[in-house]
Amino acid sequence: MNRFTVAVAGLLIFSASALALDHASPKPSNVPVLPYPAEQTVQTFSKTVHGGVQHIVAKAADNVQVVKAIQSHLFKIAGDFRKGDFSVTERLHGANMPGLAQLKKAEQGDIRYEYKSLDNGGQIHYSSEYPQYVQALHEWFDAQASEHGAAVVPGHNQHHLTPAE
Repeated sequence: MNRFTVAVAGLLIFSASALALDHASPKPSNVPVLPYPAEQTVQTFSKTVHGGVQHIVAKAADNVQVVKAIQSHLFKIAGDFRKGDFSVTERLHGANMPGLAQLKKAEQGDIRYEYKSLDNGGQIHYSSEYPQYVQALHEWFDAQASEHGAAVVPGHNQHHLTPAE
């Protein structure tokens, strides 16, 4: 075999391997799924005994357009999650996100997704009485915090750490 044939064969094998790896672990798409500029917000994921609380607030509380967009987005995803639709999470983070497969197995009502408007944004309180779903929520929250950072929303962290949550 001449060098050219060996090089082409090596390139074909490498390309096929790269394609197989790319298809084996799908990446999140670059399709925008947030109706607001993420850099104008602070997002936190605080774990609780029964799940956790996700906050998204506008950095500028007087930016009514961003606040309304946050509220609309959180209201929608809380409703989607209640129906078992995690497509937004999958588009942002991929189908292999920790905890996601278990969350998708939950029957309606096994996990509560309670949306609440805040003056500067909104929050979703996630909770379950089932240990496997609490564990899945904690894994999902850890993955979210890892990808989005561990920002702190003043006044919203401490009150979620009580056993009553």
